[in-house]
Amino acid sequence: MLIGELSRRTGVKARLLRYYEAQGLLDAGRAPNGYRDYDEDAVVTVRRVRALLDAGLSTDVIRSVLPCVRGEAQEVPEFDWCADLRGILQGEMTAMDERIDSLRRTRGTLAGYVAQSPVGTSG
Repeated sequence: MLIGELSRRTGVKARLLRYYEAQGLLDAGRAPNGYRDYDEDAVVTVRRVRALLDAGLSTDVIRSVLPCVRGEAQEVPEFDWCADLRGILQGEMTAMDERIDSLRRTRGTLAGYVAQSPVGTSG
C-alpha cells in the first residue's frame, strides 16, 4: 500500500510515517516508480509504535522494544517477554520517576516564590 493509504488507515500523517521509517521503526519497500510500498503488517506496526509513544517511550527505546510487541496494540500492547525487555521498561520507569521528582522539586520552589508575593499584585 502507498503511504497515503497507510496514513488514512492509521490516522498518522505521512510525514510522521516517514519519520518512523527513518528511525528504523517501520519498513517500506520501494515500488518500481520509487514510491514507498508498505505491506499489510505496517498498519499493526504503526499502531504498536503509537501505543508505545503514548506510554512515554522514546523512539530509541521503541526500536529495541518493538520486536517484543505482539497483538494489534490498539491501546495496550501485549508483550512477548524477550530478553532484557523487563529491564528496559523498568529503566524507563526509573528515569520517569526521576523526572517527576525533579518537576516536584521545581514546582515546590516556584510555589515558595508565589507564597512570598503580596496578595493582589500581578506582574
